[in-house]
Amino acid sequence: MSHNVYDRLQALNINLPPVAVPAASYVPFVQSGNLVFLSGHIARKNGEVWQGQLGVNMDTATGQQAARAVAIDLMGTLQAACGGDLNRVQRIVKLMSLVNSTASYTEQHLVTNGCSELLGEVFGDKGVHARSAFGVAQIPLGACVEIELIAELAS
Repeated sequence: MSHNVYDRLQALNINLPPVAVPAASYVPFVQSGNLVFLSGHIARKNGEVWQGQLGVNMDTATGQQAARAVAIDLMGTLQAACGGDLNRVQRIVKLMSLVNSTASYTEQHLVTNGCSELLGEVFGDKGVHARSAFGVAQIPLGACVEIELIAELAS
């Protein structure tokens, strides 16, 4: 059975946003061969930066929601990188997740699951990816989570 990404997005009631305008000197994505590298996307809620620090004023469950929100923004950018058709994605290859957290907070991997699990729901087997999750002292604009993504596209 074929897996249509848009059927899954509709079933999950997800509308993808347009590509965000970069806030500094970079582009939202770069393609090299069949790989597309998405710049880090910071968590947003209601159009504003989702600020917070895990272990201070945000719990793991809320961090997971923020990482899920990042996944939706990443898919919006990935759709643009695919020329408008997410069904061209052959594989989500790798995620790198930065979690704004205290030195004693150790659940960065659980926060990042909010992104990983949604990608799995949307892309099925093609959404299974390698991953790194780091705790960092701060993220631009005080965001709680920033995630970058590498995907392989069909030729």
